[in-house]
Amino acid sequence: MLVPFLRETISMAITYLFGSTGETVIEKGGNLNLGIPGIMCLGALGGVIGVNTYISIFTVNNIMAWLLIIFALIFAFIFAAFGGLIYAVLTVTLQANQNVTGLALTTFGVGLMKFIGANINQENLTLASRSISKLFKPELYQKLGWFGEIFLSHGVLVYLAIIIAILTTLFLNKTRKGLFLRSIGESPQTADAQGINVTLYKYFAILVGSGIAGLGGLYYVMDRSGGTTFVEASIEAFGWMAVALVIFSMWKPGIGIIGSLLFGGLYILPSFLKISNVQIKIFDMVPYIVTIIVLIITSVVNSKNSQPPASLGVNYYREER
Repeated sequence: MLVPFLRETISMAITYLFGSTGETVIEKGGNLNLGIPGIMCLGALGGVIGVNTYISIFTVNNIMAWLLIIFALIFAFIFAAFGGLIYAVLTVTLQANQNVTGLALTTFGVGLMKFIGANINQENLTLASRSISKLFKPELYQKLGWFGEIFLSHGVLVYLAIIIAILTTLFLNKTRKGLFLRSIGESPQTADAQGINVTLYKYFAILVGSGIAGLGGLYYVMDRSGGTTFVEASIEAFGWMAVALVIFSMWKPGIGIIGSLLFGGLYILPSFLKISNVQIKIFDMVPYIVTIIVLIITSVVNSKNSQPPASLGVNYYREER
């Protein structure tokens, strides 16, 4: 029972990891984007459109897994980044309220996914998901016993999510541009005075972060659920959990990997236990309760390394510098 549980925990965690990594990038630039659930829905929509585009060009009988994955990734990233562009124009350029804009974007993304998704060819998604949901052939990882079953029985998007989280950590902490982005999140006035293009960096963070988050929607539809629950998928619920995970991980993508495993494990644990519906609801509450506890602890400790960016959620008016 332990091996299947750990395998499913990793599988479930990736949806959260994509979303939280993308939102962390956005928040490091000082923008609080509550539109992540909608952006993940746009990523899912873009990904399946990419899959159908690929199949319409090459037909079902000539599917090449890697090319199919590339199509899906590109379309998902572009659609999600487009959602981020809407948010950036409204909040960075037009100085709209970030919270209201994010919530409106969530409503837009969820609605558009379900409206257009009703006309998506479901058979194509199911067939394509088989190429995405397995990176290594069963003959290979089954020879490695429990290790292969837990760590090597997943699709390419699982390993891509971990790589992106690690690279994001290195970018934010070890590169000059990452330092510039973090300085904007702390004090855009100071960064602007130093000659850093605040608007450019904010647009970069929002578009790239949104694109990364959108891959979480693609993953859930085309890998986790096997391409069978597109319109019915409650992707927005996982988006809210991803936002909570950013707080839990204290705005550190590396810790986000561990946090996503915890959230994923708590999500699938009821299916491995014989518990009542009431107990299942209690398990659903645990990630939020843990996040609140972490938020309280970090506030009491008041360590600089565990606090959100100082200018998070605050629009920057250059004229007031």
